Amino acid sequence: MDKFGTWARAAMVAVLAAAGMAAAADDGVGKDRIVIGQSLALTGPGSSLAEPFRAGAKLYFDRLNATGGINGRKIELVTLDDHGSPATTVENTKKLLGQGVLALFGYYGSPEVTAAYSLIKDSDVLMFAPMAAADELRGALYPNVYSIRPGYSEEAAAITRHAEMLGARKFAILYGGDSESKAALDSAERTMAAMGANLLAKNVVNSGAVAASVDKSLEKKPESVLVLGDASGAASAVRDLRAKGFRGPIYGFSNTGESLLAEELGPEGAGVVVVRVVPKSDSAKVAVVRELMADAQAAKASKPNVYMLEGYIAARVFAEAVRRIPKDPTRAKLRKAVDGLDDLSLGGFRVHFANERVGSKLVELSLIDSQGRVRE
Repeated sequence: MDKFGTWARAAMVAVLAAAGMAAAADDGVGKDRIVIGQSLALTGPGSSLAEPFRAGAKLYFDRLNATGGINGRKIELVTLDDHGSPATTVENTKKLLGQGVLALFGYYGSPEVTAAYSLIKDSDVLMFAPMAAADELRGALYPNVYSIRPGYSEEAAAITRHAEMLGARKFAILYGGDSESKAALDSAERTMAAMGANLLAKNVVNSGAVAASVDKSLEKKPESVLVLGDASGAASAVRDLRAKGFRGPIYGFSNTGESLLAEELGPEGAGVVVVRVVPKSDSAKVAVVRELMADAQAAKASKPNVYMLEGYIAARVFAEAVRRIPKDPTRAKLRKAVDGLDDLSLGGFRVHFANERVGSKLVELSLIDSQGRVRE
């Protein structure tokens, strides 16, 4: 009987151990690796911003893994291409959750994040550092979303204050027909109107109909124009505005693409002001920027831009949270670790998650000069 009891206890321990190992595997944590999942547009709409973000994150994870990872575990970023389609994002997320991931990381696009969220809303899976700025994602309905970047309302507020300083409070808004631009439009309208800006016109800018939309906007005699859309669409609108004699300030949100827009426009972009939510990507005075530049050069990667820097920072913040997890990581421990990132400086970029789900409030304005270069 004693022998049977001993055998039974040993069997029970083995079962519990196996169950623990299975649970860890389901959470994407193995003996020598931590798996996190990402769905974003490697091709198609949004890829010009999403791909640099992914590349920046991978640069940091590769650097980390080359030194042994965290407590002997390397971070494995599994990325699936959703082509900028929310429906594909959902399918990709199902695959990622099915194979087991500790967290979802660095998704691109507010519509894509919203679509995928239904799969994790009743779970302990975090969606960490999405490159998505719809204000609703920062609200109570999305408790599993932890963002590093602020929302579009903060971007709209910064632009409104700048225009007020210039005495140019009468706005027209030109926006793309994609879902991300519409999310930005919603925040812009609510925030700018609440701050006393006079919104004279809003017109959608579709391919082949830029001139008509610009004409409708200029008929209202705006003092400032806010252009919401990707770099290509925004550049077309800016060119037409300038060609038709508009000399007032032109603004763009962070999703317009600061450095990408400057490349598209060159000297024609003189005077355009674009929001960014990370430090200037060639500012060597900031330690994290220097580190990114060095890692990119060593890997023979493309020239860093703000989106690559955002991904690099997101990876670094995630890794710092994992470092703070005692013993074996779990999803619950990860959330607790992220919540504990209180007024943390990572290479000069400050992060604060304590009692919040938005780690940074940094919103800065960049100016494209007469040489087509981006200046602070």
